[in-house]
Amino acid sequence: MRIFITGGSGFIGSHLIPHLLAHGHQIVVFTRHPLKTFKKLGHQIDVCSDLNQFANFDNFDAVINLAGEPIASGRWSSKKKQQICHSRWQVTEQLCQLITASKNPPQVFLSGSAVGFYGDQHDQILTEQSPPLANDFSHQICAKWELNALKAQTRCRVCLLRTGLVLGHDGGMLKQLLPAFRLGLGGVIGSGTQYQPWIHMHDMVRALEYLLNDPNCQGAFNLTAPAPVTNAQFTRSLAKRLHRPAIIRVPQFALKLALGEMSQLLLGGQRAIPEKLRQQGFQFMFKQLDEALIELLNH
Repeated sequence: MRIFITGGSGFIGSHLIPHLLAHGHQIVVFTRHPLKTFKKLGHQIDVCSDLNQFANFDNFDAVINLAGEPIASGRWSSKKKQQICHSRWQVTEQLCQLITASKNPPQVFLSGSAVGFYGDQHDQILTEQSPPLANDFSHQICAKWELNALKAQTRCRVCLLRTGLVLGHDGGMLKQLLPAFRLGLGGVIGSGTQYQPWIHMHDMVRALEYLLNDPNCQGAFNLTAPAPVTNAQFTRSLAKRLHRPAIIRVPQFALKLALGEMSQLLLGGQRAIPEKLRQQGFQFMFKQLDEALIELLNH
């Protein structure tokens, strides 16, 4: 396939693109920083720095939309919130316009979202059919993000990627946690009962490839492992694998004081399961957190 990808130099994209290249696909990456992107991903890709150079997407077989300002990097000021929303909503809107303007549109559009769509529903098991409970900022981001993406469904197959915490050895949440945990300074956040739906990067990449190729896949998909864990369970598992104690507890009031509204990302959670992926026949390689951590920490 000839595939157009936004957010290609991000954490997920930088793993997905080498995998797609190895399987013979041609990749065009939308990026504001072409030189940095070439340095990170190599020169097997082509780059585009302005979506306005296209009148349509007639020459692409698929579009994968992973673009978005990091949501967990610092307090949510009004300016930061605007950047988070703008980076997701506007790019998605532009991609849909190019798809709908095509005489021969791409076969499939995979567009980012997150399990934050559901809001904090405590220990309630959440499938793709579960309605959202809260109307907090995370839900607002994802709801409009998904609505914008669905504008393309009159012209092609659309899959919404409700992604959990992606675990990789070279980035994301795990890379941020490891320094403290290796020093024995890791611990439970708040009550520790909030669920953390996770997915190993290897399964994330395989799931995206699966959605790309299976013509029967459309609509929202929870990109999470089958066995989500609470923060307390995650903390115990990581500390055990590192042979370190994890007795420190970060109280809710301290997080709220330090991070403001953004603390809801850490204090809330979703017990999301990948019901549709399993129904479609996708097989996870890493179903349990312990086996995922063993593989990742071996790096």
